[in-house]
Amino acid sequence: MANNKDIQRVASEIAALSKSSPTAAGRPDPEPVNPQLIDAINQVFALFQVNYHNQYYSAFGDTTKSENLAKNLWCKKLNSFSPTVICGAAERVIAESDYLPTLHKMLNACRAQSLPAGLSNARTAYLEACQKPGPKIDQKWSHPIVYLAGRDTGWHLLANEIESKALPAFSDVFQRYCNRLVDGEKFVIDKIETETLLEERPSSKDFSQKEIKKLKKLLS
Repeated sequence: MANNKDIQRVASEIAALSKSSPTAAGRPDPEPVNPQLIDAINQVFALFQVNYHNQYYSAFGDTTKSENLAKNLWCKKLNSFSPTVICGAAERVIAESDYLPTLHKMLNACRAQSLPAGLSNARTAYLEACQKPGPKIDQKWSHPIVYLAGRDTGWHLLANEIESKALPAFSDVFQRYCNRLVDGEKFVIDKIETETLLEERPSSKDFSQKEIKKLKKLLS
């Protein structure tokens, strides 16, 4: 049975685009679209037509006008991804979902497809961060951002909060690192820097002794 909400969202995207006016007079023409990107979008829509036949025609109707409007919109919004990533994301969506994807879902699929092979999903990364013994910096990690997301979330929080509270906090940080990976940023675990910071930070015992000395001076 078709997901009516998803179909309505696809139709809304098309309707919003159809209301937008052509290039205004005096404005420069838009830059030409990469032919390989156009070909990738055409392939994606062909795959969706075959795999989501009834839903596809419910969303786009029997004419090509709505379909072409949607293709133009997708070309604009997906132009930061390579044709290979776009086609791979479409195949992934088809394998994982029974419903015709919205543009929003396709954007998320492209981001996921752009991540390094073998990178864990958020929950698997969360479990890895929780289960690695200390000192965390000395462990071997599936990817640096798993360690970095755990560090930024807080090892104490991960160790002491229940999953229903800790996982959303970790997932939010992990997703931000994933987005930066998609943008081309590289990450490493800088053990030397971390050890230096730890050496410079006073231990709780030393800190307490200093505070006690301060109090004695004030009272004397």
